[in-house]
Amino acid sequence: MQRILGTKLRNAREELGLTQGALAKAVSLSGEFISHLELGKRTPSLETLTALANYLKKDIPYFLKEKEETFDILTRGERIDKKAKKELKKFQKYCEEYIHLEEQTGRRLELAPLYTHISADRMAGEERRRLGLGNEPIRDVFSLFELNGCRIIRQPFPEESKISGVFIFLEAHKAAFTLINSAQSYGRQVFTAVHEYCHYLKDRNSRLIVDNPDIFIDEYLSLYHPREKFARTFAIRFLIPPAKIEEIIEKDIRSKKMSLENVLYLKRYFGVSTADILRTLKELGYLSRTKYEEYQKKVPDLHEETVFGIFEQSILLKKGKKGPIISDRFKSLAIEAYQKKKISPEKLSELINQDKNRLISALGKPK
Repeated sequence: MQRILGTKLRNAREELGLTQGALAKAVSLSGEFISHLELGKRTPSLETLTALANYLKKDIPYFLKEKEETFDILTRGERIDKKAKKELKKFQKYCEEYIHLEEQTGRRLELAPLYTHISADRMAGEERRRLGLGNEPIRDVFSLFELNGCRIIRQPFPEESKISGVFIFLEAHKAAFTLINSAQSYGRQVFTAVHEYCHYLKDRNSRLIVDNPDIFIDEYLSLYHPREKFARTFAIRFLIPPAKIEEIIEKDIRSKKMSLENVLYLKRYFGVSTADILRTLKELGYLSRTKYEEYQKKVPDLHEETVFGIFEQSILLKKGKKGPIISDRFKSLAIEAYQKKKISPEKLSELINQDKNRLISALGKPK
């Protein structure tokens, strides 16, 4: 009970952007007492709990009841078909294995800061600065996000499942996971990853968010929760900083009239989808609505392959359509667990989907 109360008290405080000291002052308690409550080391009196609940705009039962298991909620939805449910069960197993490997190796990740009361544009800039990215393109968002506490797996879903991405925050383990539909184009996978990362930075107290591909279509976006528009704006600004677009156009392209080839050059430079670079150029005034619609109709992906050749990430895309793409960090954890004799070679082979004998030959037997 103390653990549940402490976790929920911290979440409610962070939702309002309060420090422990600010909350303590507001309800006439000490900062140390609030800290002990959140760590599950103290139990508040009914009077104190009432004061906290009133100030944090929560009902008292909110602090006392354990929520339904996150994965039960995820797989119970009416629109989750049998094929999708099977893939989500794989996702659940991956999350459980990942946490277990971290416990076996002692390699736990710190959570990124939780952002509150900030615009999407500003948050994208702040997070880029926090990560030391400047305005340069990000070559591997998946590894970057993993290192910052948002664990990622990519696995294919049938089109009828209507799932582009899933974000889950497991409160008990303080662990965040993102599932990305790898049947999407590589550029869409990247964008989905950043979209879900925004949920991690801003909405993780919601615990579970399932995103439909429709959130990437302008005319449908307004039908969804406002956080989706926020996350999409964040993703565009995080992936394609306007200052870098302007720099490249002024330094290299030297024309405000964007040919389709110019657009595709920028698309490949930033490693995003054609739809995302077209939308960004239109928003920044480099493409008129007429040109924007014209380029959308030209089957730009086919045009790109003809003019520039196959984008190097297409190899990963083909692999992703056949089966899961597990992260390098997950593989690293599994290898370390094997070398520490925490798991058998058979288990290592199963976890990273490699031949057991080849692994033993490469890694040797643990000493």
